[in-house]
Amino acid sequence: MNVPHIDRMNAGGDLPLLSVRNLRVEFPRRRGTLVALDDVSFDIARGEVLGVVGESGAGKSLTGAAIIGLLEPPGRIAGGDILLDGEAIHALRGEAMRRLRGRRIAMIFQDPLTSLNPLYTVGEQLVETMLTHLDLTPAAARERALALLDEVGIPAPAQRIDHYPHQFSGGMRQRVVIALALCAEPELIIADEPTTALDVSVQAQIIALLRRLCRQHRTAVMLITHDMGVIAETADRVAVMYAGRVVEIGPVAEVVRAPAHPYTRGLMGAIPVLGAEVERLVQIDGAMPRLDAIPSGCAFHPRCTEASARCRVERPELLPAGATRAACWLYAPARENTDGGPQ
Repeated sequence: MNVPHIDRMNAGGDLPLLSVRNLRVEFPRRRGTLVALDDVSFDIARGEVLGVVGESGAGKSLTGAAIIGLLEPPGRIAGGDILLDGEAIHALRGEAMRRLRGRRIAMIFQDPLTSLNPLYTVGEQLVETMLTHLDLTPAAARERALALLDEVGIPAPAQRIDHYPHQFSGGMRQRVVIALALCAEPELIIADEPTTALDVSVQAQIIALLRRLCRQHRTAVMLITHDMGVIAETADRVAVMYAGRVVEIGPVAEVVRAPAHPYTRGLMGAIPVLGAEVERLVQIDGAMPRLDAIPSGCAFHPRCTEASARCRVERPELLPAGATRAACWLYAPARENTDGGPQ
């Protein structure tokens, strides 16, 4: 296995807050083992938003679950390293992982009702989380809860703090969940499709709020989504996933302006452009392969219009492709044939 390329250090020259190196996640079964994530590597710096994008089944949410220790059995981390501020966390179990979860790493789920207990007021849930992870008195925790609800845009927080989740709209519940994620002052937030269930106007508000708060708190964010538009508006860098692998990674402006991997170009071509007159949007033929039927070589080659014979038998590593890196043989340097001539 090749030594993974370090994406980059942050502006101060420090090591990234989160480093994922050659992550492999497997699901054992009677008829063989399914490899759901294979050789996934990326970094996230403090205060940075890394967008992770791809179709359903690409492995985006599974990557987030592996980082925060929420893999469902029989799923397991079979290889690689997950480092949080230089500390290996991939082997943590039980109470050690529970202390980390919520305090140093928080998660925002797609449906806010999965994060909120309907039997407790939002204030009780915020206060309990802070008392668990922070050295605060109940009175100080409630005061901080009020400040957080105000910061995330909940109107009349002094009254709303004692309301139950069902008394909030979907957009307001998601704001409460963001406050819940921030209340223990985590270093990293994994936001898994945080706006999918919301209408477009509320979606824009939540995305702007999440970006602003993370900049203010210097919190790193892993933003998981299938929407390249959300990535373009929110992220600093983007990792494009396909069939359990990162196929392109780089600065979001460069990936949006000049996508290198054919799969990324397909995703970008499927986005309507205001004012442009096109008869038909780009369509990527076929579908994401099942875990028990991942093609040999480059997993994308059956759907790729630029696939060569090499793509069908040899899997590419991430290769330099201008300002980004792409797992595509289009960017491989010329190599020698067995007879000594260029290939």
